[in-house]
Amino acid sequence: MSTASHRSAPRADDTAAPVARHGRLRSGHPVGFVARVVAATLAVVLVSTASVAAFAVYNLTSAVGPGVSLAGEDDDPVQIGAIEGGVNLLLVGSDSGGGNAAYGERDAELNDVTMLMHISEDHERATVVSFPRDLFVDIPECTGPDGTVYNPAYSAKINSALSRGGLACVVLTVEALTGLDIPYAAEIEFDGVIAMSNAVGGVPVCVATPIDDRQISFQLDAGEHSLSGFDALQFLRSRYGVGDGSDTTRISNQQQFLSSLVRTLKSSDTLSNPVRLYGIATAATQNLQLSNSLQSVDTMVSIASALRDIPLEEVVFVRYPSGSGTSNGQSGVVAIETAASELIAAIEADLPLTLTGDTGGGTIDPDALDENGVPVEPEVPEVPEETPGETPAPSADPSAPTTPAPSEGTADGETPRVDLPDTVEGQTADQETCTAGQTAGG
Repeated sequence: MSTASHRSAPRADDTAAPVARHGRLRSGHPVGFVARVVAATLAVVLVSTASVAAFAVYNLTSAVGPGVSLAGEDDDPVQIGAIEGGVNLLLVGSDSGGGNAAYGERDAELNDVTMLMHISEDHERATVVSFPRDLFVDIPECTGPDGTVYNPAYSAKINSALSRGGLACVVLTVEALTGLDIPYAAEIEFDGVIAMSNAVGGVPVCVATPIDDRQISFQLDAGEHSLSGFDALQFLRSRYGVGDGSDTTRISNQQQFLSSLVRTLKSSDTLSNPVRLYGIATAATQNLQLSNSLQSVDTMVSIASALRDIPLEEVVFVRYPSGSGTSNGQSGVVAIETAASELIAAIEADLPLTLTGDTGGGTIDPDALDENGVPVEPEVPEVPEETPGETPAPSADPSAPTTPAPSEGTADGETPRVDLPDTVEGQTADQETCTAGQTAGG
């Protein structure tokens, strides 16, 4: 595997510790890095002796830095044990570099990764929604870290919310877009991704065709790789080396990585290794900026208890449905309204989800590769001849409600599943995919 050089897009190095950021909270309701770290923290407590566990929790608590304030926070402590009800948690990946000069000068602090994790009320399912960084949204009024009040911004790109008011502003923006309440949030920087991938001992990924991303100087040959450190960061950041070079195909590549990370963290090699588990939890507390609602180790453990028994096939990663569009003279992506409404309605109704679309242009099903790992062109099915005089089926009524229809055929007493529209791309954590690499100039 070739190693990437430390070269990134520009940004200012004036990141300040967030203070008095505002948001909205209602009790109740990605899987992002923090969720898996939470599970690891719980495992440390469960598999260690009492004295080691006490020492671990003390050190983890001591490592937690100042939190981000969300409006309406509940300061009541959470007891050890699974958290009651559903959970909504927002994970934000910042491109700021955290002030590390190795990443170069940065023009702005952008939330280039924005992921919402929803744990169902019965703790049997988890859904992670990735929002494209160039998605046009309305950003509400936000107060910045220095107290500056920013007026609402209409049809702005979602990744500008972090620079307008920090983590709490991103929470407000996603709440306004989805109508969901998000009481928990965390922000991770480049160095945090490196520390997390190192702590887990590397994340296995499959690359179908080579990656050659000259923008960030990252190359990766076709084949199986275990990524950690800077290579893991570059794999997640790569845009021009994956799929068609768009942010939406990068999201599907990130979902491959996250699915593999979930499988790694649920494996016996990780769960039976208290040293590794403690390392993961330590990396999280030292590299994540948490909302005040996540500051308590008890709270993190209670969320972990809700996550630990969710089967891999019920951990669903999806991209917020969107397509190319323009606004205010800018190119970006716009929501596919009907599909987005169906996705959010299903999450709000706490229904099990079934994906009917593909995994996205950044990944390939390994079954579509020949014995040499080369993608095979799919066979084009024959189109049956139309029977003369046959009346075509009527098209759907555009005025019909967008609430998703549950799948048929569920057993008595079983929660009906919702078949998401095929414009909702994604994969489950038990689904193994390979990167569709794009060589330079491809």
